Amino acid sequence: MPSPEDEATKRGNLLRDKGDFDGAIASYSEAIRRNPQNAQPYSSRGDAYLRKGEFDKAITDFNKAVQLDPMLAEAYFTRGNYHGWTGKFDQAITDYTEAIRLNPQFAEAFRGRGVAYQKRGELDKVVADCTEAIRLDPQSAKAYWGRAHAYEMKGDFGKSIVDFTESIRLDSRHAEVYWGRAYAYHKTGEFDKAIADYTEAIRLDPEQASTYYNRGLTYFTRDDYDNAVADFTDAALLNPKDDEAYCVRGCAHYNKGDYDNAITDFTTAIRINPKDGYRFYARGCSYLQKDEKAKADTDFTQAQKLGLSVFPQASSLTPQAFP
Repeated sequence: MPSPEDEATKRGNLLRDKGDFDGAIASYSEAIRRNPQNAQPYSSRGDAYLRKGEFDKAITDFNKAVQLDPMLAEAYFTRGNYHGWTGKFDQAITDYTEAIRLNPQFAEAFRGRGVAYQKRGELDKVVADCTEAIRLDPQSAKAYWGRAHAYEMKGDFGKSIVDFTESIRLDSRHAEVYWGRAYAYHKTGEFDKAIADYTEAIRLDPEQASTYYNRGLTYFTRDDYDNAVADFTDAALLNPKDDEAYCVRGCAHYNKGDYDNAITDFTTAIRINPKDGYRFYARGCSYLQKDEKAKADTDFTQAQKLGLSVFPQASSLTPQAFP
């Protein structure tokens, strides 16, 4: 028969998994009160504190769990999560590695270490750890997602698409995974598929400016400037301080022959970021199309001062920050 402390810990786990972190913390605290020498509820309570963003309380619990039971792999794993969430990636790797040493079958520890390696740019190690996590747990959508992202950063878009697709098959709830696959499709020239995935990412999370922005770039690549303008408009509404959204919308207006709106957008982009010569160059091209040569020359001169080599006879404009 389970002990009262075990029952309290089990109840805490159920509440934590439902997102009731305060209720979980109360249950774990009850387990600790009943047996303050048991490391497990400290590790679990620390995880609940971590998910609440109460980092000081979380690390106190994780350290206590490791102190009470240096052989508890989960305690190193949860402390590794803390270090990862707070940007201490070297320490995260150390803790995940210890968790793996204590439990070589700990798939989530491999995946967690892979995430930390990704933050350090060690992409081959990411692929190796995510691959091991997948071998141990073939149903881990997050492990496929992590490996897909590493392949994408390595420029291996074919492999990234395969892994993103498997991650989506296992768990289709995450906009970021569709976003990642859409980016890979764009890079491989599969623009219809890219647009479909960005559209699904927007359905799942309609508040991310970058998704509208990137779908707009895909439309732009296909010379579909009306849809591009619509997406860049949404991106600018969600992130009004993003000069790039105004700049690329200006490029779309320019390519449509709408030079007045192009000038308005480039002017806004310049106001937000006056150090980028391309914005002056693009506005100068727009003035030139309107035969306002004095204004064009002023912008071209400023673009040159900012280090841009200017070719003022542009018949079309392409955003600098194309993916």
